[in-house]
Amino acid sequence: MSATVEQPPLSVAVVTLGCARNEVDSEELAGRLEAGGFQLVADPGTADTVVVNTCGFVEAAKKDSVDTLLEAADLKEQGRTRAVVAVGCLAERYGRDLAESLPEADAVLGFDDYPDIAARLRSIVAGERHEPHVPADRRRLLPISPAERDAGTLSVPGHAAPDLPTGLAPDSGPRAVRRRLDGGPMAPLKLASGCDRRCSFCAIPSFRGSFVSRRPSDVVQEGRWLAGQGVRELFLVSENSTSYGKDLGDLRLLETLLPELAGIEGVARVRVSYLQPAETRPGLIEAIATTPGVVPYFDLSFQHASAPVLRRMRRFGDPESFLGLLERVRALAPLAGVRSNVIVGFPGETEADLQVLCDFLEAARMDVTGVFGYSDEDGTEAATYDAKLDAEEVRARTEHVTALVEELNSQRAEERVGEAVEVLVEDVTGGEVVGRAAHQGPEVDGTTLLLGAAGVASVGDLVPAEVVGTDGVDLLARPTGARG
Repeated sequence: MSATVEQPPLSVAVVTLGCARNEVDSEELAGRLEAGGFQLVADPGTADTVVVNTCGFVEAAKKDSVDTLLEAADLKEQGRTRAVVAVGCLAERYGRDLAESLPEADAVLGFDDYPDIAARLRSIVAGERHEPHVPADRRRLLPISPAERDAGTLSVPGHAAPDLPTGLAPDSGPRAVRRRLDGGPMAPLKLASGCDRRCSFCAIPSFRGSFVSRRPSDVVQEGRWLAGQGVRELFLVSENSTSYGKDLGDLRLLETLLPELAGIEGVARVRVSYLQPAETRPGLIEAIATTPGVVPYFDLSFQHASAPVLRRMRRFGDPESFLGLLERVRALAPLAGVRSNVIVGFPGETEADLQVLCDFLEAARMDVTGVFGYSDEDGTEAATYDAKLDAEEVRARTEHVTALVEELNSQRAEERVGEAVEVLVEDVTGGEVVGRAAHQGPEVDGTTLLLGAAGVASVGDLVPAEVVGTDGVDLLARPTGARG
């Protein structure tokens, strides 16, 4: 009788595109796959299977997602890769349509497939055909009233899930399925998923669903687990962090949660992202600006400053209210970091509206502003608007505002010369030590180069330093004391 030859486990590479929320979702998928017997590898070229966590936010992101799927599909011709699978926002948003238009991908999986991702992937590798879902408005899956929502009735990526073996999840309490894919000292931590706002330009609520908060105990337990993995900075993410707790009966839950997270052993920083200006209440400003261990960092989604444009966007505000908000922030934390995004060329935007935006940006003195030219998004109200600007005009206005904010952001960085900062070291390569000061969010807000720190500082250290120069939004700083 011949002995059974044990086959090696299938290997899988998870490729992540898009925002920090997607990073959390990818690590959930990685945890589920590893628990299901897959071997995780970093290089798609060495994997039996490639899972691409796509972004479906704007046209450029969709193109990047499709290009990445095509590149992964090319690996099959080299003989090692046996299956390429699309997951994430683009897959959820378009489902069957994406599968039909992109036959190079072996399957398109939606959020409802996540709990059984290992079984799904194994069947796809075995040659079984997966029937992609027909997209539907996920807002209709939960009650309109936030207090009546139960996220346990459906698959919400990045939320609490069944227990996994030690090492893949916190050792006690409610467990989140997660396997770190990036060993850096910062990790995103999901507060909530979905959004109840009805911004006329945004399709995200339709495929991410209604707003659902994670329980504070889940968030704290996962924060402790991340700290045990060597994480020094917890980056709190959601579609709208200012709404956290509204479906749990207490809109001030974030204010009470922040000190708990900051008190976790090993955590040096807690950073909050995705704040809606119209919902940013005084108590939350105070909590972010003054709680020890929470960095005074305000990621405020202004989108525009002209009141008529904001009304067409189904948003609220004007230059006076926005500047008043920034004044309240800086009264409590004069050196607070502030970033935002704006949309230029929205339907009906006049030259006067554009000037209002530019005047506001000059007065606001923000550290970083992302500028996006308007484009129609499938299924949004704004796509049906008239008075649209032609593509060339949108491009010209976008370039104009981009040039303005680049200059303003450089000036704001120069104002920080002489400031004392604490830099979280994230990379030590070739004699250069690079990290981020408290006002610099991950990926999008610039970095700080620590001069003379080679051989002294290590990844994960928190280094006191003085800003001595700038390079655009990036800072140059010289260490001033012992690292923490």
